[in-house]
Amino acid sequence: MNNTIKFSVDAKNSGKRLDIFLAENVKELTRSHLKKLITNKQVKLNESVFSTPSTKIKYKDNIQINIIQNDIQDLAPNRVKLNIIYEDKDILIINKPKGMVVHPGAGNYANTLVNALLFKYKKNLSNINGNLRPGIVHRLDKETSGLIVVAKNNLAHSNLSNQFSEHTIKRKYLCLAWGVIRPLKGKITTFITRDKKNRQLMTASELKGKKAITNYNTIKVFNLKDIPKISLIECELETGRTHQIRVHLKYKGTSLLGDKQYGKKNIKFKKINNDFLEILNSLTGQALHAKTLEFSHPKTKKWLNFNSDLPGSFKKILNLLEN
Repeated sequence: MNNTIKFSVDAKNSGKRLDIFLAENVKELTRSHLKKLITNKQVKLNESVFSTPSTKIKYKDNIQINIIQNDIQDLAPNRVKLNIIYEDKDILIINKPKGMVVHPGAGNYANTLVNALLFKYKKNLSNINGNLRPGIVHRLDKETSGLIVVAKNNLAHSNLSNQFSEHTIKRKYLCLAWGVIRPLKGKITTFITRDKKNRQLMTASELKGKKAITNYNTIKVFNLKDIPKISLIECELETGRTHQIRVHLKYKGTSLLGDKQYGKKNIKFKKINNDFLEILNSLTGQALHAKTLEFSHPKTKKWLNFNSDLPGSFKKILNLLEN
């Protein structure tokens, strides 16, 4: 599938560089992506192909951009049921279940979200992130459930990427954590970098790494007999770093229920409710759910708001704590 964008240069833009003019007028695409289109000979100037971003344009020049959706190869489509809560010609909103990997990687080359997307949509997905991640604009950890937006074309993908970069997309998560965070409401700002001892994990740092900001609000603290103190917390991300919420909660001295990577190993209880222990032991991963997703539609610019139901395991624990 191809998309074509056309311009006629007016007098005030005469003399500008081609890449600068396009960056100012094609808001759906990043400047780096536009440069790549020029060097890949997907931009025509007066019907001639130009591959130099610094080319100067003149009054009444005609510019045409051809955005080509390349063939998506190398991945096997898999018939996997998807919980699609919204769909149009440009985007999909999917409620991802716990246990599903978003895109193929080491040890996971089948039955990922990408494999499922390829089965249902074939080549009608963006390919800005390469052949292994068609349609994927952002991701959720394997054991994190909830909402994820998928791009069906490169224009939608680039626009959504810009919204993520500019932190205008609103993402709210619900989680269950051990104990109580003080203060009950606040903002966590650190850098996040690779853990020196375990390169598969991340760690919070006040000196180096990528800046990470998490706003949190404790909705309720459960202080029940025979059950350790547990907090229901809403987290809103300003940035989207790897394992951000889990790393930030560890930084605050707590961890999520079921989190075997960032939580304490082999927690022992002096006395505990057997029903609670049974549900806790059945958790396959952290009690973390991407509940809310809000953003501007990449084409219509309409503000969209999506909410999703909590997964069964999360509901079971909440029901036990609340009753």
